[in-house]
Parts: sequence; C-alpha cells; structure tokens
Amino acid sequence: MKKYTLLFLLLFAFSVPFRAAGPKYIFFFIGDGMGLNQVEAARQYNENMPDNLRKKMPFLSFPVQSVVTTFSASNRITDSAAAGTALATGEKTTNGTLGLNSKNRESIAKQFKKSGRKVGIITSVSIDHATPGAFYATQPERDMYYEIGLQGADSGFDFLGGSGLLQPQKAPDKINLYDYFRDNDYTICWGKNDYKYDKNFSGKILFLSNDSLYCDALKYSIDRKPEELSLLDLTECALHHLSQNSPKGFFVMIEGGKIDWASHSNDAATMIKETLDFSESIQCAYDFYLDHPRETLIIITADHETGGCILGNGTMDVNTELLQYQKMSGSEMSFYLEQVKKKHPGMTWTEMRELLSELTGLGKEVPLTLEEEARLMVSFQHWYQEDVSKSVRSLYSETNAFVSLAISILNEKAHISWASDNHSASQVPLFAIGEGASRFSGRLDNTDIPQRLREITRLK
Repeated sequence: MKKYTLLFLLLFAFSVPFRAAGPKYIFFFIGDGMGLNQVEAARQYNENMPDNLRKKMPFLSFPVQSVVTTFSASNRITDSAAAGTALATGEKTTNGTLGLNSKNRESIAKQFKKSGRKVGIITSVSIDHATPGAFYATQPERDMYYEIGLQGADSGFDFLGGSGLLQPQKAPDKINLYDYFRDNDYTICWGKNDYKYDKNFSGKILFLSNDSLYCDALKYSIDRKPEELSLLDLTECALHHLSQNSPKGFFVMIEGGKIDWASHSNDAATMIKETLDFSESIQCAYDFYLDHPRETLIIITADHETGGCILGNGTMDVNTELLQYQKMSGSEMSFYLEQVKKKHPGMTWTEMRELLSELTGLGKEVPLTLEEEARLMVSFQHWYQEDVSKSVRSLYSETNAFVSLAISILNEKAHISWASDNHSASQVPLFAIGEGASRFSGRLDNTDIPQRLREITRLK
C-alpha cells in the first residue's frame, strides 16, 4: 500500500507545473502622504457622490488591513527619502538620505530584477523624486537629481514612468540624461499617445509627460484635462508592458505622489481627488488580480502622513461632500486669478464674489456668514486693489493669500482641519490581498514590508 501511495505522490508532483515561491505578480502601491484620515475623507466624500461620479475603492474591502509606523533612523517624523528607503530596502536611514542604509541592503526592486522578474517604477511626480528614486538609486542627498537620474538609466528596470526629470542637464560638459537613457537602450515615450501597444516589443521604456511645464509632477486630478497624462495611464501601460514575455512575473511600485503635495497645501478637496485618482490605479491592479488570483499580490501603504489631517473641527459633523464645488487646486486657482487680475484690474468685490462662487461654491452652494465674507473681502482688497498681500508658501507650491483663505474657509465648512503643513508621526494604513497577503497582517513597521516580501518570494 505504501508503495502505491508513494507512486501516486510522485506522479502528482510531476503533473503540477513548477511555480516560483510566492506571488508571481507583485503590485506595491505607495500613497505619498496618505494617512488614515486621507483615506477616510476620500471614502466619505465618495460615498456621498451620485452613482455616476462615484469611484471604485476596492482596497477598502481587502482581507488584510493594518497600520504601519514610519519613523526614520534620525527622526520620529520621517521625510520621503528615509521612508522610501525603508520601504524599498527594509532598513532605516536618516532623513534626506536616499537608498543608503547601514547594512548596505539592496532595494527589493533591484533584487527582483536580478532574480529574473521584470521591474517597473511609476509615479505621478518626477521619476527622480524621493520615493521612486529609493527603489533604484543610492545618494547621500535626495536632491541630487542628476545623479539619481543617472542611476535610473543604469538600473536596467523595464519600465520607468513619471512626469519628467528634474535635472536632465547638470552642466554643459555632462551628458544630457535623456540621451543617457537612450544610450542605455531605453525608448522614451512622451505623453499618453506615444506609447504603442506592440506585444512583440520587449525593450526598456521611460514614459514621461509631454508637457514641459509639468516636469516636476503630473497635473492634479482636479485640474487635469482628458488628453493629459494620468497615473492610471502610466499604470495601464506599465501593466501591459511588464506582463509581456515575463515568465518569472514582475514587480511594480506605483506611487500616488501628489496626495502629499495637496496635504502640504492643506487643500482638502484636491487631496481627496488625488486619493480617488490613486484608487483608480489600484482598481486596474485589482482587475488583473481577479484574472490571476493565485499568482498576484497587491500591497497598498503610505510612506508617511502629511498635514495632520483631522476629520472634525469641534462639531459633531463632517461634510466632505461640500468639497465637490471646488473646481481647481489652490495653485491652479491662484494662477487663474492672477491672469484675471491682469485682464480686469478694476474688478469689484461683487464681481469677484460671483467668480469665487463659481470656483469654490462659497456664497452659493456653500453659505457664508457675514464674518467669513468680510474676511474674504478684506483679503481681496489687500491683494487685488492694494497689492499688499503675501502669497502662502508650502513645500511644493505657492498659493495666493486670497485663494488660501477661501480654501481654508471651505475646509472649515467641510469640518476638515489640519495640524500643520508638514509630515506627521501618525501611523499609516496598509491593505493587502492575494498570494502571501496574510504575512502583512498585524501592526507593522515600514521596514517589515520589504523584509516579508523577501521571505515569501525567497529573495536573499
């Protein structure tokens, strides 16, 4: 009897096709600055939208949901370089340091590439920014953009995508980075219409925006026109490219970088729409998972929380649905109103109040108190008629003081408040589904994520 049992087991073993350890296809999503309350604000806003405007947020029902600590080796509040390094290598480093750590651990992206998988890194900001750069570069300072770009071209990764390069030319005697990428056999695609779906193409791709004014980041979702490049466009193209001719599978890191930017500006409407835009890329990966459920792993987390976002400002209400009336990001609205000022220098408060209502809903769908309108009128006069107001600066943008006040009042009406315009030490969420997802349950540190990825895929 034992002989027949052994024979049966041998026959069964040889009849099952060999598959590498762990998931074959790995999606690693990082929402930059996306804390628990950024997600919850987006959920509440989304649920109050009409059916035809509601976005899918599949990760909210993923079977594994947890929280992650984010401190760096030097500070209780991390910056994106140290957090990106922790998520890429599994080791802590100091704020401002990119990819370097005390144990000289390589990023999981480099290790996956060496193991034979295809690798993609995409982001809604520049490809040489801190979070994407942490997966392929090692530099003592995160703002060494030219050197980071050189390492991107040297990485050999199969798909790199983002808005552009922040420092493509360092000096006249230095090679232009776009030329260097081409010298390293990268095909550069400019804009969403430049990527060709050729199933026979197996070369390396650098996919960038064709808008030279936005090399630092793709446009905010709230400002984007249909023909302009989005994170979803990059995700769809990366998925198509990485899934072609990939017998050992792929690893792709996808960053929603401008959730952070909007949170630095305390611009709740723009932050929410960036989070929902990020979710559209997650939906793309989830659709792929549904076709390959036993071979796919999706992990979603954040590098840190930004702004100390709080849902509530002293009342028992949160009215995120009021943010639907804001039509532009604060930075775009500032630019637009400066153009209006140049063309119509004699505009009255009554005329501006009507225009402001169209742009934000304030005074129309969102009622104003007499005190709030008085504050706005004084700010308008200082800026528009007396030209004495100062702009409000955040890490990534400069907002007209009048616009900043209008957005602040709209936030107050929605009952969303902010602790600062910088990062916080708050824990961030983690969501996971698929092969190996159970290894990411329980409270984690950010370094645990790549370490457990190594374990389930048997990377050294």
